[in-house]
Amino acid sequence: MKVVLLAGGAGTRIAEESAKRPKPMVEIGGMPILWHIMKTYAHHGFCEFVICAGYKQHMIKEWFADYFLRQSDVTFDFTTGRESVTVHHSHIEPWKVTIADTGLATMTGGRLARIKEYTGNEPFLMTYGDGVCDVNIQELVKFHRSHGKIATLTAVVPEQQKGFLDIGENNSVRAFREKSIADAAPINAGYMVLNPEIFNYLTGDSCILERGPLEKLAAEGELKSYVHHGFWQCMDNMREHDILERLYAEGHAPWKVW
Repeated sequence: MKVVLLAGGAGTRIAEESAKRPKPMVEIGGMPILWHIMKTYAHHGFCEFVICAGYKQHMIKEWFADYFLRQSDVTFDFTTGRESVTVHHSHIEPWKVTIADTGLATMTGGRLARIKEYTGNEPFLMTYGDGVCDVNIQELVKFHRSHGKIATLTAVVPEQQKGFLDIGENNSVRAFREKSIADAAPINAGYMVLNPEIFNYLTGDSCILERGPLEKLAAEGELKSYVHHGFWQCMDNMREHDILERLYAEGHAPWKVW
């Protein structure tokens, strides 16, 4: 089963980094967040990837083109007057990676539609290139296969950030309590499993997957949610980037399941 990664957006909310490189190439612990996401999938046995690139897509291609050399011990021998390269040890993952230029301004559904030729007529996994999670991918796939619907998304309940106030007349605070996980509604964390029928719901480049297609699937009863109670964190801004960087530096990165 292939893994499709949406990695084409400009990431304007994290402009401090995305002005220089694609958002999925922003580093956590010295490696792009895209690599962290791929390592999670590979840990569960899914090692064939299709990356939907767009903004500064050449940088993603160049990173993977250089990856073999950067992960290997190499001798460059110029003594004969021409270059000879000997690879002694390689620490590269057994991945197959297809990087497709899906356009600069293409929306999420449009990007997915553009890579249909690479997924084949079979179910595939899909997620966004800016969020890490410790979801059990094997269990997610098992759940998807059990219900027979077109699409499954992973739902998480985000931690609430503030306490709650009960305010009465004259602005009097009648009660105060701390946040509870029960106060939040589940959200789409990505980490989806999609049957090939999904392509029947996608239109042109302006198609937004999370609106028309997923809304229609939900209305038809073809969308299921796999509820994940573990860790998930997106990287929409520098504050969230710093949270992930700190967790990784301290050795407490829950998504590092490999």
